[in-house]
Amino acid sequence: NACGAGGSLLVTYTVADDCGNTTTTTATLTLEDTTGPDLSGCTVTDETIECSGSDNETVADNWNANNIATLTSCGVDDCDLEITNEVTSDYDFNNLSTTCGVGGTLTVNYIVTDDCGNSTTLTATLTLEDSIAPILLTDIDATIYVTCSNIPEPPTLEFTDDCSNLDVIVDFTETDNSNGTGEDYQIIWTWTATDACGNIKEIIQTLNVISEDFVVEEEDAKCFNDGLIDLFDYLDDTADTSGTWTVVSGNTTIEDGIFDPLEVELGDYTFAYTMPEGNCLKTTEVTIEINDECIELPCGVDSFKISKAVTPNGDGFNDFFEISGVKKCGFIIELQIFNRYGGIIFETKNYQNDWNGSSIRSSIGEADKLPNGTYYYVVIIQDSGLDPITGPLYLGTK
Repeated sequence: NACGAGGSLLVTYTVADDCGNTTTTTATLTLEDTTGPDLSGCTVTDETIECSGSDNETVADNWNANNIATLTSCGVDDCDLEITNEVTSDYDFNNLSTTCGVGGTLTVNYIVTDDCGNSTTLTATLTLEDSIAPILLTDIDATIYVTCSNIPEPPTLEFTDDCSNLDVIVDFTETDNSNGTGEDYQIIWTWTATDACGNIKEIIQTLNVISEDFVVEEEDAKCFNDGLIDLFDYLDDTADTSGTWTVVSGNTTIEDGIFDPLEVELGDYTFAYTMPEGNCLKTTEVTIEINDECIELPCGVDSFKISKAVTPNGDGFNDFFEISGVKKCGFIIELQIFNRYGGIIFETKNYQNDWNGSSIRSSIGEADKLPNGTYYYVVIIQDSGLDPITGPLYLGTK
């Protein structure tokens, strides 16, 4: 038995003839093993393992040791009674061929030798692959709510990557959908982290921005004949004047920020000018009182005398409700007369001192003359700048 199940067998053959004469000869049978182990059934193949950075060498050492242990007994050898192969390899972790980061490929040749010195070579490749994106270390909320006047600075995010031998590259972008109209809007912050192997981790934070409009109020008074009013004069010297003024209250129109007080009635007029300021809005609201204090009226309230009683009995005294002093002032009088229930029983846009207690409404049924009693008048002196004049009057029709 030379090795394994092989060996040599010496046989002596004695050949005798009919007369008993013999001749002896020998022959040797040699069962020779010249074939290395068949490793096709072994589980040692190329393998890909996730790169673990600082533990890469330990991972590779274990992989190589497992391969050697497997190859010791996994081969098929017909001439080996009890398979115990001798395995050698050229494993050296320093032979790792780097692909990216600290990952790469390591090719190892294994020589498996049987008891008879026959050997078979098997090659296996270990790939240390990085398929995991960088890992975020910083705590961050996906969505936050802020006011336009209190938008924070973007935070600095930190990432780590086990298989990178370089710092993770982080790109930051910011987008927002603000349209400058004062509506709430969003700011989108995006961090894109890329490791040495091109794996990407994207972190998105959405800022829901609550818009604010800071209102600055201005008040002024102008006489109707003071000339054109440039509303831009009410803005700060550094204000952006590319915007448009709007009418908030008052029956008027403006063009290019110019307000003409000659075209409006006396009263208050409010205008607004809104422009972006920083991340918010700033509105300048101007209220202008248009008055006639720049002219001296020909008549005042004291210039008029109004009847206190009407007794339409034909005696020539108090037969009509009279407002004296109107003609010398040149005003047109509007008149309304109410009963004690608030019903209008007489009205005219151009009163001529001709009301004698007659009703023009059905507030007293079918009667032509109103009953005795106390009534109330409202006198409006058109285009005088004076407030309406009100008071009671006594009507005696019987």
